[in-house]
Order: sequence, then C-alpha cells, then structure tokens
Amino acid sequence: MKRMIKGGRVVSSHEIREADICIEDGIITQVGKIPEGETDGYEVTDASGMLIFPGFIDVHTHFDLHVAGTVTADDFLAGTRAAIAGGTTTIVDFATQYPGETLEEGLSNWHKKADGKCSCDYGFHMSITDWNPQVSEEIRKMMEEGVSTFKLYMTYDTQVDDKTIYQILCRLAEEGGMTGVHCENSGLIEALQEEAVSQGRMGTDSHPATRPAGAEAEAISRLLRLAEAADAPVMVVHLTCEEGLKEIRQARARGQVVYAETCPQYLLMDDSLYDLPDFAGARYVIAPPHRKKRDQEVLWKALKDGEIQTISTDHCSFTLEQKRLGEKDFRKIPGGMPGAETRGILMYSEGVAAGRLTPEDLCRLLSENPARLYGMYPEKGAIRPGSHADLVILDPEAEDVITAASQHSLAGYAPFEGLKVKGKIRQVYLRGELAAENGQVVKELAGRYVARKAPSVPVHVDGKEIEG
Repeated sequence: MKRMIKGGRVVSSHEIREADICIEDGIITQVGKIPEGETDGYEVTDASGMLIFPGFIDVHTHFDLHVAGTVTADDFLAGTRAAIAGGTTTIVDFATQYPGETLEEGLSNWHKKADGKCSCDYGFHMSITDWNPQVSEEIRKMMEEGVSTFKLYMTYDTQVDDKTIYQILCRLAEEGGMTGVHCENSGLIEALQEEAVSQGRMGTDSHPATRPAGAEAEAISRLLRLAEAADAPVMVVHLTCEEGLKEIRQARARGQVVYAETCPQYLLMDDSLYDLPDFAGARYVIAPPHRKKRDQEVLWKALKDGEIQTISTDHCSFTLEQKRLGEKDFRKIPGGMPGAETRGILMYSEGVAAGRLTPEDLCRLLSENPARLYGMYPEKGAIRPGSHADLVILDPEAEDVITAASQHSLAGYAPFEGLKVKGKIRQVYLRGELAAENGQVVKELAGRYVARKAPSVPVHVDGKEIEG
C-alpha cells in the first residue's frame, strides 16, 4: 500500500520543516515537497497545520508484572492499547529472570506474555536477579536475540549486591550491552521504614519520608563508581532529584559515559500528594517517590540542557482496590502508576506549549534518543527514507482534558485527572497503517517484536555527541 502524508511540519531533533511523507509497504520512501500532480496511486492524508513526530518510544514499562503480592492491572493487551492511543509506537518492557531461572527462561516467559497481544511494536530489556557463570555466558545469546539492554535493582527483593553489579557491568562492556539501574539505598530505606513502623506512622506520608532523595543520590554515586571501575556505560533510570543529578554531573566530569532518564510524574508532581486525606495519596505511591517542586525545576532545565537523555513512563499500573493492600501499612501499597497513554501530550503541553522545551527537544527526548540508545535507530526514531513509517500527527492548537473515562488503562483512575492540556494527538501510524485516531485505537494487535542491536550511533549528552 502507498500512502502520502501531505502538508504537515515534520519534526526532527534539529529542525522543523514543511514536507510531505511518502510511504510504501510500511517504510518511508521520500520526505520533501511532492507536486500535486505526483500523488496518483497514493492514499493521501492532509496534515496541514499539524506537527509530525517520529513515533514516540517508551523504554520503561511494566506490563503483566507479578509484584507486591499482586499483578499489574495492565497486561500487554491493555498496556499497548494505551501506548498506541497516546502516540507511543514502540515500548521496551522488562523481562525478568527470577532466582533459579536462566536468562533464556526469563525471556521466554515474557514472549509468552506479549507475543500476539501488542498493538504497538515491542522489545525487552532483561532484568538480572541471579548471577552465576552460566548466566554470564548467556549474555551473548541475549544480544543475538535482540536483547541489548539489561536492568539491575539496588533495592527490592530483586536487588543485586555491589560485587555482582561490578561483575555484570564488566561482562556487558565486553559484549557491547548496557544496563539501566534502579538506584536507591535499600539498607537506609529499610532502617527508616522500621523507625516509621515503631512510631506508628503507617500512612502514605511515610512513603516519601522513608525513601528520601539522599537514598537515591547515594545509590547513584555508588553505581557510578562501580561503573567507573568497570569502564562501562550506564543508564540511571527514573531520575527524580537534584541530588542525584549532581552525582551524574560529577561522573561525567570524570569522563564517564552516563545516561539519564526521567518521567512525567517527576516533572509535574510533588510529594505534597502523599498528604491527601482518605488514602487518596496511595494512587501516587511510586518508587522512587515524588520529590520537591525545586527538583521539578532542576529536571526541566536538565532536559533542556541535554543532561537528561530520555523521558519514559515507568508505567506500572494498579487499581485503587489493589492499592488498598497497603491501607494499614504503607510498605504494602503496590508502587506504580499508569502513564503510557498521557506521556506524549503531557510533555507537549507542559513542555513545548508551556515554553520549557521546543518541538525539536521533544523529538530528541521521546523518539530519537530512545531509538539511538536502545539499538533501534534509524529504523525507528526518525522520519527519513528507509525508516519505519511510525508517525504521530499532533494538532498544536487543539485543547483537551485528561480523564480516566477516556483512557485504555485498566487502572481505573488517571493520575492527571482533570488536567487541561494544549495540543491533541490526531493520528498515530504504525509502519504506515493508521493505528489510532483522536485517542481511539483503530487497529489492534499489529505490534511486532523488535530485535534490538547494541547502541553504536552518536547520542547527545550535555549538548555534545558521544558514541552510544
């Protein structure tokens, strides 16, 4: 099938230009001004007045995850519907190798969860929880199967110790892989939680008090010293605070390759939400928790300055009934929120329309950098000949309101309920086929597995290009 998107303004990480986009068999064949007489044979879509972005990429989702004594509300069926409706054409979820399993078993389990159930394209990171010589040998096999990035936890029951982190970083450096790390000091958190319980402080306001910014910053510092010794690049996932950013800056000043990710919730919400009455604060319980308004300001500037490379969601949804598992003990509240459906429009409205970012910045943060860092560029993350025709057509003048009633997540609530936003995603194309229109999914289950290669193309960090 041949399709042409005419009259829109095509956004890349370095420019916006008026151009038409020709598509054939799901691949972009031409980007430029096409004379009216040369449109024969194409199905033409008029995008006049619209911004056209490469499909957004969310490299941090948790669908169909068993955690905290329950299972996330959104499986791959519901989660990828939400993603494609919100302009995300590719997600990278976290497959988990549980203790006693091989990496191959962990990956197989996640393929069973996802294959045939996705409405956007999908790939996997591999979370490593059990390290031994056999698992070390499997790293190359994972790379061959398109799993080029991995995940480590410095807290939770899936955490690995410093010795193991160092050994894994060394092994990944040998194979060209990279790991993202959840950075919190588990010992400090446990001690603070014990203090809170002994004092009878069992409400949601104890959640941020027992997971302070210092616990995140200390773990980031320790990770980066381990990475320095291993001479390995790392990604600090869901960065929340100025203290953590300072540790990243110091490591970069030493010459280390360090990438950083943040999420809309850390840019737009603060810890006052945990003080809401009647257990309402539970819906905002995530880890790391929301921080101070000052941290929001610092993160926005860091995005603009190129210190943070990607904005993901950490979509990990639970219903309000599931959240009530911790009604009498904040430690038992399942941590996570939905976000896959609203990330794109939130970042356009609160970033671009609010004057904090440019459309080019948004392309870099939501499309191009994720594609580059996670081994999908230039097939994804770009609007150029040869790229997949994954496209987001956004109306910059429209207005909308975020409501749970209009969303596809099964969580049953919207963290940003009632927020008025500037801009609306009109159409989403996945490999040249219309997949969503005005927030409604019109083509389901079209997602394909993306076998990702190791990152090997320049990525912007602090305004400079370095090799991924």
